[in-house]
Amino acid sequence: MIYGLRHRTTYTYEAPVTFARCVLRLTPQSSSSQTVLRSNVSVTPRPSASHEGIGPFGEKTLTVVIDKPHHELIIEGRSRVDVHAPPLPDPGASPAWTQIRDQAYQSRALTPDGPATYLYPTRRTPITPPITDYARQSFAAGRPILEAAAELMTRIHGDFVYDPEATTVSTPAPEAFAARHGVCQDFAHIMIAGLRGLGLPAAYVSGYLRTTPPPGRPRLEGADATHAWVSLWCGADGWIGLDPTNALLVQNDHIVLAVGRDYSDVAPIDGIILAPGVQTLKVEVDVAPEAEPATPVPAT
Repeated sequence: MIYGLRHRTTYTYEAPVTFARCVLRLTPQSSSSQTVLRSNVSVTPRPSASHEGIGPFGEKTLTVVIDKPHHELIIEGRSRVDVHAPPLPDPGASPAWTQIRDQAYQSRALTPDGPATYLYPTRRTPITPPITDYARQSFAAGRPILEAAAELMTRIHGDFVYDPEATTVSTPAPEAFAARHGVCQDFAHIMIAGLRGLGLPAAYVSGYLRTTPPPGRPRLEGADATHAWVSLWCGADGWIGLDPTNALLVQNDHIVLAVGRDYSDVAPIDGIILAPGVQTLKVEVDVAPEAEPATPVPAT
Protein backbone atom coordinates (compact mmCIF):
# COMPACT_ATOMS: atom_id res chain seq x y z
CA MET A 1 0.00 0.00 0.00
CA ILE A 2 1.37 3.41 -1.03
CA TYR A 3 0.46 6.41 1.12
CA GLY A 4 0.81 10.14 0.68
CA LEU A 5 1.52 11.80 4.04
CA ARG A 6 1.15 15.43 5.04
CA HIS A 7 1.98 16.64 8.57
CA ARG A 8 1.52 20.40 8.97
CA THR A 9 2.14 22.21 12.27
CA THR A 10 1.35 25.92 12.72
CA TYR A 11 2.52 27.95 15.72
CA THR A 12 0.97 31.40 16.15
CA TYR A 13 2.57 33.75 18.69
CA GLU A 14 1.07 36.63 20.66
CA ALA A 15 4.35 38.56 20.43
CA PRO A 16 7.13 38.33 17.84
CA VAL A 17 9.54 35.45 18.29
CA THR A 18 13.08 36.68 17.78
CA PHE A 19 14.84 33.31 17.82
CA ALA A 20 13.81 29.69 17.38
CA ARG A 21 15.81 26.46 17.19
CA CYS A 22 13.85 23.32 16.38
CA VAL A 23 14.70 19.66 15.88
CA LEU A 24 12.29 18.07 13.40
CA ARG A 25 11.61 14.34 13.10
CA LEU A 26 9.18 14.38 10.20
CA THR A 27 10.94 12.09 7.72
CA PRO A 28 9.71 8.46 7.83
CA GLN A 29 12.26 5.65 7.93
CA SER A 30 12.81 2.96 5.32
CA SER A 31 12.91 -0.55 6.76
CA SER A 32 11.96 -4.13 5.99
CA SER A 33 8.30 -3.14 6.32
CA GLN A 34 8.22 0.18 4.43
CA THR A 35 10.10 2.11 1.75
CA VAL A 36 10.23 5.91 1.67
CA LEU A 37 9.77 6.90 -1.97
CA ARG A 38 9.94 10.65 -1.44
CA SER A 39 10.11 13.02 1.52
CA ASN A 40 10.44 16.74 2.07
CA VAL A 41 10.21 19.13 5.03
CA SER A 42 9.48 22.84 4.53
CA VAL A 43 9.71 25.62 7.14
CA THR A 44 8.22 29.12 6.95
CA PRO A 45 9.80 31.60 7.59
CA ARG A 46 12.89 30.34 5.84
CA PRO A 47 15.56 29.17 8.35
CA SER A 48 18.88 30.98 8.49
CA ALA A 49 20.60 27.63 9.08
CA SER A 50 19.63 23.98 8.79
CA HIS A 51 21.37 20.66 9.34
CA GLU A 52 20.29 17.12 8.48
CA GLY A 53 21.38 14.31 10.78
CA ILE A 54 20.71 10.85 12.12
CA GLY A 55 19.55 10.47 15.72
CA PRO A 56 20.71 7.82 18.20
CA PHE A 57 17.87 5.46 17.22
CA GLY A 58 18.30 5.79 13.48
CA GLU A 59 15.71 8.53 13.03
CA LYS A 60 16.33 11.25 10.44
CA THR A 61 16.47 14.72 11.96
CA LEU A 62 16.44 18.23 10.58
CA THR A 63 17.67 20.99 12.90
CA VAL A 64 16.66 24.52 11.88
CA VAL A 65 17.46 27.98 13.25
CA ILE A 66 15.22 31.00 12.61
CA ASP A 67 16.68 34.29 13.80
CA LYS A 68 14.37 36.90 12.32
CA PRO A 69 11.22 38.10 14.15
CA HIS A 70 8.04 36.22 13.22
CA HIS A 71 4.48 35.87 14.50
CA GLU A 72 3.85 32.51 12.87
CA LEU A 73 5.91 29.38 12.25
CA ILE A 74 4.70 26.74 9.79
CA ILE A 75 6.43 23.36 9.55
CA GLU A 76 5.19 20.86 7.00
CA GLY A 77 6.44 17.37 6.21
CA ARG A 78 5.29 15.59 3.05
CA SER A 79 6.18 12.01 2.18
CA ARG A 80 5.24 9.18 -0.11
CA VAL A 81 5.70 5.78 1.53
CA ASP A 82 5.23 2.21 0.31
CA VAL A 83 4.19 0.00 3.26
CA HIS A 84 4.79 -3.72 2.75
CA ALA A 85 4.81 -5.40 6.16
CA PRO A 86 5.89 -9.06 6.12
CA PRO A 87 3.35 -11.69 7.18
CA LEU A 88 2.98 -12.03 10.93
CA PRO A 89 4.23 -15.22 12.59
CA ASP A 90 1.75 -17.50 14.33
CA PRO A 91 1.49 -16.00 17.87
CA GLY A 92 0.98 -19.45 19.39
CA ALA A 93 4.11 -20.80 17.73
CA SER A 94 6.42 -17.95 18.79
CA PRO A 95 9.24 -18.70 21.28
CA ALA A 96 8.62 -18.71 25.01
CA TRP A 97 8.85 -15.22 26.45
CA THR A 98 11.41 -16.29 29.04
CA GLN A 99 13.64 -17.53 26.21
CA ILE A 100 13.42 -14.14 24.48
CA ARG A 101 14.11 -12.39 27.78
CA ASP A 102 17.30 -14.39 28.26
CA GLN A 103 18.41 -13.78 24.66
CA ALA A 104 17.87 -10.05 25.06
CA TYR A 105 20.05 -9.80 28.16
CA GLN A 106 22.76 -11.84 26.47
CA SER A 107 22.79 -9.64 23.36
CA ARG A 108 25.81 -7.37 22.92
CA ALA A 109 24.43 -5.48 19.92
CA LEU A 110 24.25 -1.74 20.53
CA THR A 111 22.78 -0.89 17.13
CA PRO A 112 19.43 0.97 16.90
CA ASP A 113 17.65 -2.27 15.95
CA GLY A 114 19.23 -4.34 18.74
CA PRO A 115 17.32 -5.21 21.93
CA ALA A 116 19.73 -3.81 24.53
CA THR A 117 18.67 -0.16 24.24
CA TYR A 118 15.04 -0.98 24.91
CA LEU A 119 15.39 -3.07 28.07
CA TYR A 120 15.74 -0.33 30.64
CA PRO A 121 13.37 2.22 32.21
CA THR A 122 13.11 5.87 31.25
CA ARG A 123 11.59 8.86 33.03
CA ARG A 124 8.34 8.42 31.12
CA THR A 125 8.33 4.61 31.38
CA PRO A 126 9.66 3.72 34.84
CA ILE A 127 9.46 0.14 36.02
CA THR A 128 6.88 0.05 38.81
CA PRO A 129 5.38 -3.00 40.58
CA PRO A 130 1.69 -2.22 39.77
CA ILE A 131 2.35 -2.05 36.00
CA THR A 132 4.70 -5.06 36.04
CA ASP A 133 2.15 -7.10 37.99
CA TYR A 134 -0.57 -6.08 35.54
CA ALA A 135 1.56 -7.25 32.59
CA ARG A 136 2.60 -10.44 34.36
CA GLN A 137 -1.00 -11.70 34.32
CA SER A 138 -0.60 -12.41 30.59
CA PHE A 139 2.87 -13.96 30.82
CA ALA A 140 2.56 -17.39 32.37
CA ALA A 141 5.80 -19.40 32.48
CA GLY A 142 6.68 -20.77 29.05
CA ARG A 143 3.90 -18.95 27.21
CA PRO A 144 4.70 -17.90 23.59
CA ILE A 145 5.85 -14.30 23.63
CA LEU A 146 3.65 -12.94 20.85
CA GLU A 147 0.58 -14.71 22.19
CA ALA A 148 1.18 -13.25 25.65
CA ALA A 149 1.93 -9.76 24.33
CA ALA A 150 -1.19 -9.78 22.16
CA GLU A 151 -3.27 -10.63 25.22
CA LEU A 152 -1.67 -7.80 27.20
CA MET A 153 -2.39 -5.43 24.31
CA THR A 154 -6.03 -6.53 24.23
CA ARG A 155 -6.39 -6.14 27.99
CA ILE A 156 -5.08 -2.58 27.88
CA HIS A 157 -7.54 -1.83 25.08
CA GLY A 158 -10.40 -3.21 27.18
CA ASP A 159 -9.39 -1.88 30.60
CA PHE A 160 -8.46 1.70 29.69
CA VAL A 161 -10.62 4.54 28.39
CA TYR A 162 -9.46 6.69 25.47
CA ASP A 163 -9.78 10.22 26.86
CA PRO A 164 -7.84 13.14 25.31
CA GLU A 165 -8.69 15.34 28.31
CA ALA A 166 -7.24 12.98 30.93
CA THR A 167 -3.51 13.39 30.27
CA THR A 168 -0.95 15.70 28.70
CA VAL A 169 2.09 15.05 26.55
CA SER A 170 4.25 14.91 29.70
CA THR A 171 2.13 12.46 31.73
CA PRO A 172 4.28 9.51 32.91
CA ALA A 173 3.06 5.93 32.55
CA PRO A 174 2.29 5.32 36.29
CA GLU A 175 -0.06 8.31 36.41
CA ALA A 176 -1.98 7.24 33.29
CA PHE A 177 -2.06 3.66 34.59
CA ALA A 178 -3.60 4.73 37.88
CA ALA A 179 -6.22 6.85 36.11
CA ARG A 180 -7.07 4.11 33.56
CA HIS A 181 -7.61 6.96 31.08
CA GLY A 182 -5.39 8.43 28.37
CA VAL A 183 -4.50 8.46 24.70
CA CYS A 184 -2.35 6.35 22.40
CA GLN A 185 0.89 7.76 23.85
CA ASP A 186 -0.19 6.73 27.35
CA PHE A 187 -1.29 3.23 26.33
CA ALA A 188 2.02 2.67 24.53
CA HIS A 189 4.00 3.92 27.55
CA ILE A 190 2.04 1.66 29.92
CA MET A 191 2.56 -1.42 27.76
CA ILE A 192 6.26 -0.65 27.33
CA ALA A 193 6.72 -0.19 31.09
CA GLY A 194 5.00 -3.52 31.73
CA LEU A 195 7.07 -5.41 29.16
CA ARG A 196 10.35 -3.94 30.38
CA GLY A 197 9.35 -4.80 33.93
CA LEU A 198 9.35 -8.44 32.77
CA GLY A 199 12.76 -8.04 31.14
CA LEU A 200 11.50 -7.77 27.55
CA PRO A 201 12.80 -5.20 25.01
CA ALA A 202 10.02 -2.85 23.97
CA ALA A 203 10.26 0.29 21.84
CA TYR A 204 7.98 3.30 21.38
CA VAL A 205 6.89 3.91 17.79
CA SER A 206 5.67 7.25 16.49
CA GLY A 207 3.82 7.29 13.21
CA TYR A 208 0.51 7.38 11.44
CA LEU A 209 -2.53 5.13 11.18
CA ARG A 210 -4.72 4.82 8.15
CA THR A 211 -8.32 5.68 9.01
CA THR A 212 -11.29 4.41 7.02
CA PRO A 213 -14.26 6.76 6.41
CA PRO A 214 -17.82 5.54 6.90
CA PRO A 215 -19.30 3.68 3.92
CA GLY A 216 -20.19 6.07 1.14
CA ARG A 217 -18.35 9.00 2.70
CA PRO A 218 -15.09 10.52 1.39
CA ARG A 219 -11.99 10.63 3.56
CA LEU A 220 -11.56 14.07 5.18
CA GLU A 221 -8.27 15.68 4.24
CA GLY A 222 -6.27 16.89 7.24
CA ALA A 223 -8.47 15.12 9.80
CA ASP A 224 -6.06 12.33 10.71
CA ALA A 225 -3.57 12.47 13.60
CA THR A 226 -0.22 11.16 14.65
CA HIS A 227 -0.33 7.79 16.38
CA ALA A 228 1.81 5.74 18.77
CA TRP A 229 2.22 2.04 19.39
CA VAL A 230 4.69 -0.54 20.73
CA SER A 231 7.34 -2.62 18.99
CA LEU A 232 8.40 -5.81 20.79
CA TRP A 233 11.63 -7.69 20.08
CA CYS A 234 10.79 -11.36 19.46
CA GLY A 235 14.21 -12.84 18.76
CA ALA A 236 14.51 -14.48 15.35
CA ASP A 237 11.09 -13.06 14.40
CA GLY A 238 12.49 -9.53 14.81
CA TRP A 239 10.50 -6.53 15.96
CA ILE A 240 6.72 -6.89 15.87
CA GLY A 241 4.32 -3.98 16.33
CA LEU A 242 1.39 -4.05 18.73
CA ASP A 243 -1.19 -1.25 18.92
CA PRO A 244 -2.88 -1.26 22.36
CA THR A 245 -5.11 1.69 21.46
CA ASN A 246 -6.88 -0.42 18.83
CA ALA A 247 -5.93 -3.97 19.90
CA LEU A 248 -4.20 -4.59 16.56
CA LEU A 249 -1.05 -6.39 15.50
CA VAL A 250 0.65 -3.89 13.21
CA GLN A 251 0.55 -4.47 9.47
CA ASN A 252 -0.02 -2.26 6.42
CA ASP A 253 -2.30 0.36 8.03
CA HIS A 254 0.53 1.71 10.23
CA ILE A 255 3.28 3.96 8.86
CA VAL A 256 6.41 4.36 11.02
CA LEU A 257 7.85 7.84 11.50
CA ALA A 258 10.44 7.19 14.22
CA VAL A 259 11.33 4.65 16.92
CA GLY A 260 12.79 5.32 20.38
CA ARG A 261 12.62 4.41 24.05
CA ASP A 262 9.61 6.68 24.71
CA TYR A 263 7.92 9.78 23.32
CA SER A 264 10.82 12.06 24.28
CA ASP A 265 13.08 10.29 21.77
CA VAL A 266 10.69 10.65 18.83
CA ALA A 267 8.71 13.88 19.29
CA PRO A 268 8.02 15.17 15.75
CA ILE A 269 9.03 18.70 16.78
CA ASP A 270 10.94 19.99 19.78
CA GLY A 271 13.17 22.96 20.47
CA ILE A 272 13.30 26.42 22.04
CA ILE A 273 11.95 29.88 21.24
CA LEU A 274 12.69 33.33 22.64
CA ALA A 275 9.50 35.39 23.05
CA PRO A 276 7.05 36.72 25.66
CA GLY A 277 3.35 35.96 25.60
CA VAL A 278 1.35 32.88 24.72
CA GLN A 279 1.24 30.72 21.62
CA THR A 280 -1.40 28.65 19.87
CA LEU A 281 -0.78 25.36 18.11
CA LYS A 282 -2.61 23.78 15.19
CA VAL A 283 -1.69 20.35 13.80
CA GLU A 284 -3.10 18.90 10.58
CA VAL A 285 -2.29 15.35 9.51
CA ASP A 286 -3.36 13.64 6.30
CA VAL A 287 -2.79 9.94 5.64
CA ALA A 288 -3.98 9.32 2.09
CA PRO A 289 -3.86 5.92 0.40
CA GLU A 290 -3.19 6.54 -3.28
CA ALA A 291 -6.28 6.68 -5.50
CA GLU A 292 -8.59 7.29 -2.52
CA PRO A 293 -10.62 10.54 -2.87
CA ALA A 294 -10.44 13.17 -0.16
CA THR A 295 -12.53 16.15 0.88
CA PRO A 296 -10.90 19.18 2.56
CA VAL A 297 -11.87 19.76 6.19
CA PRO A 298 -14.14 22.84 6.49
CA ALA A 299 -12.40 25.93 7.90
CA THR A 300 -12.96 26.57 11.59
